[in-house]
Amino acid sequence: MRILLILLTSFFISCETQKEIANNDFISNIPSAPALVYKTTKNYNNNVPIILSEDKKEIVSYPAPTDLKVGNNFALPTKLKNGYLLDNRGISKNVAFLKLTYQEFSNLEKAPSTKELMDLIIDDNPLKELYKCGLRSDYKNIEPELNNIITKKELNKFEKLK
Repeated sequence: MRILLILLTSFFISCETQKEIANNDFISNIPSAPALVYKTTKNYNNNVPIILSEDKKEIVSYPAPTDLKVGNNFALPTKLKNGYLLDNRGISKNVAFLKLTYQEFSNLEKAPSTKELMDLIIDDNPLKELYKCGLRSDYKNIEPELNNIITKKELNKFEKLK
């Protein structure tokens, strides 16, 4: 009986942890998430990112209006040296940016349809560079450590995704 109680407790704790992660898909809150460093062709720091298919004809992933904040702050990218950014939202090489800002999108009652989202795209090829710099958990203090890598021109030691 005691073993059954332990197993059930473990199960419910595990489910709750997975639920919390699923409900808060901000990359910055997941220690084993990749540390993605990138540069864009224009300043899209405040624009909502979505993920497109390889052929850019379909939307693969997009946030709900309630998904854009961590606590009281928007999950905007962290500004690094030399125009680089650290992803805090969950982009990929197939990222596109919407004309809506985080503030505007978060004020919506519900996410637009995928058709409406496609019409809101302002750039479906915004990345100049994208590097996977290991995992966030590889860093004790990610921002200064990545800035040091950038200053030393050592980004090329990491996997270049674009």
